[in-house]
Amino acid sequence: MGARRAVVGTVVTLVVLGAGAVVADRVALGVAEDRAREVVTQQLAVTGDPEVAIHGFPFLTQLLAGELDDVDAAATGLTLEGVEATDVRVTAQGVGLTAPHTVRAATLAATLPPESLERVLADRAGLAVDLTVDAGVLRAGGEVLGLALSAGLVPRVEDGVLLVDLTDVALGERTLDLDDLPGGLGDRVTGLEVPVEGLPEGVVLTSASVVPGGVRVTAEGADVVLPEAP
Repeated sequence: MGARRAVVGTVVTLVVLGAGAVVADRVALGVAEDRAREVVTQQLAVTGDPEVAIHGFPFLTQLLAGELDDVDAAATGLTLEGVEATDVRVTAQGVGLTAPHTVRAATLAATLPPESLERVLADRAGLAVDLTVDAGVLRAGGEVLGLALSAGLVPRVEDGVLLVDLTDVALGERTLDLDDLPGGLGDRVTGLEVPVEGLPEGVVLTSASVVPGGVRVTAEGADVVLPEAP
């Protein structure tokens, strides 16, 4: 009977200690996620309070190693040098915990809604158009000589720069040949740069595609060094 009680007591003690370790691990994780949330807010002009999740269990071993394996963050909005974006997602691997803080690999994805792109095209390219999403392309609409003007635009990224290409133009019921557009308009809006600035240093645009909410852009970086908060 005494031996059985000793075994039961040992098991109970181990369970209690194990539960305590798990609780301590989760508490430390919560504190780290709060701190990571602050860092995201400092590094990016996000809208609202971002959501942050640090993956991997146990977490305390990551603390001891001085590096977080995998971190995800999400925010409803982001402003990049005056360009507003929505549905922001950030993933980071190998996040260093000591200064200078480095990130082994980082990916940022966000959607540029049509109204944001309208402002960019108007302010920086002198093109006043109404943009909508239509069957996988941006559709620019306007009016010329009382006739409806419609143009298809497709985004792409080249050497870290967001560009848009003109794919088709219709004036009223007539489809126009791009080479016949007056004033070299076809060339002006083919390879037209849409400035997207304000990304963390070392993070560059890598892709762009049309989605129902606008243009989804992705930026990536490796061995990114995060500046210290002022």
